[in-house]
Amino acid sequence: MTDGQLYPNILLGGRGGTNPGQLKVHPGGIAWRKQGGGKIIEIEKADIARVTWMKVPRAYQLGVRLKDGLFYKFIGFREQDVSNLTNYIQKNIGVAAEEKQLSTSGHNWGEIDINGNMLTFLVGSKQAFEVSLADVAQTQLQGKTDVYMEFHVDDTTGATEKDSLMDISFHIPTSNTQFSGDENRPPAQVFLDKIVSLTDVGSSEEAVVTFEGIAILTPRGRYSVELHFSFLRLQGLANDFKIQYSSVVRLFLLPKSNQHTFVIITLDPPIRKGQTLYPHIVIQFEADNVVDRDLALSEELLTTRYKDKLESSYKGLIHEVFTKVLRGLSGAKVTRPGSFRSCQDGYAVKSSLKAEDGLLYPLEKGFFFLPKPPTLILHDEIDFVEFERHGTGGSSVASHYFDLLVKLKNDQEHLFRNIQRNEYNHLIEFIKAKGMKILNLTDAQTTNGVATALQDDDDAVDPHLERIKNAAGDESDEEFACRMKILWLKKMIVGLLQMILGMRSLMQVKVGEKKNHPPKSQKKKLLV
Repeated sequence: MTDGQLYPNILLGGRGGTNPGQLKVHPGGIAWRKQGGGKIIEIEKADIARVTWMKVPRAYQLGVRLKDGLFYKFIGFREQDVSNLTNYIQKNIGVAAEEKQLSTSGHNWGEIDINGNMLTFLVGSKQAFEVSLADVAQTQLQGKTDVYMEFHVDDTTGATEKDSLMDISFHIPTSNTQFSGDENRPPAQVFLDKIVSLTDVGSSEEAVVTFEGIAILTPRGRYSVELHFSFLRLQGLANDFKIQYSSVVRLFLLPKSNQHTFVIITLDPPIRKGQTLYPHIVIQFEADNVVDRDLALSEELLTTRYKDKLESSYKGLIHEVFTKVLRGLSGAKVTRPGSFRSCQDGYAVKSSLKAEDGLLYPLEKGFFFLPKPPTLILHDEIDFVEFERHGTGGSSVASHYFDLLVKLKNDQEHLFRNIQRNEYNHLIEFIKAKGMKILNLTDAQTTNGVATALQDDDDAVDPHLERIKNAAGDESDEEFACRMKILWLKKMIVGLLQMILGMRSLMQVKVGEKKNHPPKSQKKKLLV
């Protein structure tokens, strides 16, 4: 995407508040990336159904409606951006932008326009407000004229916002002609039936599928995981989380070992537990556990909304079944291991981050450290990487490991420590293939510099130690490390014995001097 127009400081609007980011409009569509990393929205050219402009307080808003009913609001454009971007979209995407006006009268009576999953309240021909019907949790008829709507309350929406829309009520008199009915079915009932047909309120209480006793490492505990139509629920003994699918950014399916597999649900905004935010839910499945699950879906839903997305039943490994169902319901993409292989033909290398041991997964578009603290680093966020020799001083085992420093463009640093020396070539070839900058290491220096330091043993400081190393010949690393420890212990014991003997001889000298001292009178004469 070299061609296009880039707009920084553009807000993504939503019920939970606005998030700042960067918007790019290119011949293939529209892309928005959250500032500081996280949520990414990519809209293909073929999926765009309608584009609108609206003057909002202190800025302009670009509305993009997709053919499947989704609607995105991008806020923060200047007046001079409107004409330039309108012409660019019409020329390269083939959609003519329409102008909408915002009502500022404050009137609370008007008309309702339902387009896709968006409900717009109009005062005259101007828009007063709009809400997404995908956020409706339940709705009911109050009396014969009022329709009450309650919105989803979950642990991600508005995590950093003080206020969030909770419910709203519409009064539809019996004289309404837009939703005309009869004596047994007043206009309010007609409106209610219309809302129910466009939302999941009729089936929100029943889970599509449930997985019991799932081990979740972050936030830690055993949970019952319920997958509903528009949200997932984690029910544990001490905690209960409800998460909208709109907050699910991406899924990761990463094998941990022959016994376990990680499934990570990346969220934006994250869930909150006390004062701690969890942007990643790390689930650990047993790799050989086979399950058989039937989905609570009607044949109509399977052939319409979830066509080519879900099946009526699944049988297979639990992590595969869980990921397929969650992907079909949420629409999130799944990332699996890429081309990287470790020296043992694995997908990750053992390392430490801060005080925690874990696995570092080099993926096609980023690095992921698991399980704690789960840390995702995208390649395009990296300024440079630097290989460092592990440890300082004369430690004999220090050269068997190295550290990897990752410096981000926002000056944040991540130091992955205690990586085995035999993983060096695999990592550096992977990083070079991704075009990342390696500090103080050019293409001609891959066989010396840090590489030589990692392949050599300790610095030539002690000649006796060097003779021992040369005499070791073809010993393995473990045998060599054991020999070095024995040598170190011998030197310590010899040093202690020498110190004890020295103190003993010094005490004997002092005692002898005390016995041979001349009398005081003689001593005075000698002094004179």
